[in-house]
Amino acid sequence: MRNLILTCAFLITACAPASPQNASNNSSLEPYLTATPSLTPAPNVLVIVETPIPTSTPLAYTIKSGDTFSELAEQFKISQDDLRAANPDVSPNSMSVGTILLIPDGSNAIAAASSPTPVPAPVTQAICHPTADDGLWCFALIQNDSPNVLENISAQITLLDETNNALASQTAFMPLDIIPPNTSLPVYVFFPNTPVSANVQVQVLSAIETNASRYLPATLQNATAQIDWNGLTAQLSGQVHLPAESTAATQTWVAAVAYDKDGRVVGIKRWEGGAIQPGASIAFSFLVSSLGPPIDAVEFVIEAQ
Repeated sequence: MRNLILTCAFLITACAPASPQNASNNSSLEPYLTATPSLTPAPNVLVIVETPIPTSTPLAYTIKSGDTFSELAEQFKISQDDLRAANPDVSPNSMSVGTILLIPDGSNAIAAASSPTPVPAPVTQAICHPTADDGLWCFALIQNDSPNVLENISAQITLLDETNNALASQTAFMPLDIIPPNTSLPVYVFFPNTPVSANVQVQVLSAIETNASRYLPATLQNATAQIDWNGLTAQLSGQVHLPAESTAATQTWVAAVAYDKDGRVVGIKRWEGGAIQPGASIAFSFLVSSLGPPIDAVEFVIEAQ
């Protein structure tokens, strides 16, 4: 039986307006393009972590009746590809009213909007995994070393050739809105038709430090990960619990990050649940797959609002 390492990070969020990373109902994060994950070794990558610079904070937009993906892209003066990259778990053809879209460049949408300087957020690794259709899923693991919660995290991931010329660049986002203190979560993005040998440059674009006292507590209970014999998938289950003294939550999320034996990110999946009353729990069960080497450990981060 494979030894499992489960690190449960308890994420606590307010009963506030819907999360910038929310997907439509019953949707989950699925950065996997093939039914059978590729076993091709991940390319060697070079992590270049630059000093964060002031940039526009991504804008959260709530879908209203009659909104279409193409009209929103035109309204905010961005391409549909950029809008899809910022919202990989939202289907353009089935957006429900109330779904939250993350607009990559809010400065174009709101005149004179302030652009807070991102707080330091170390990037501890960058890794890319090739897919069967000649693409690359790239992950950059970001660590929150501050005593407070970090929210609205994004990073620019750039692929470089052997002479450090840029091949492609996209803005990457996380499966959840917030990283709790002393916890890591990856941003991720997919590059189609990209050389496996590309190196990686990562620059944090946005990260806002906020006081955790304004968030509601949610805890993870009885979390288990049943890793398949070949390490390519892990079946996850457990409960998210809300203390009796808490305010009711309207929605919950569980993000699972899969790591190989060397501690490199090999996969990520997000489960979306419903409301939780104070003192009650909600059960979750979902599958996470590896895009590269076998899964050796799974970390959980939860979010409830």
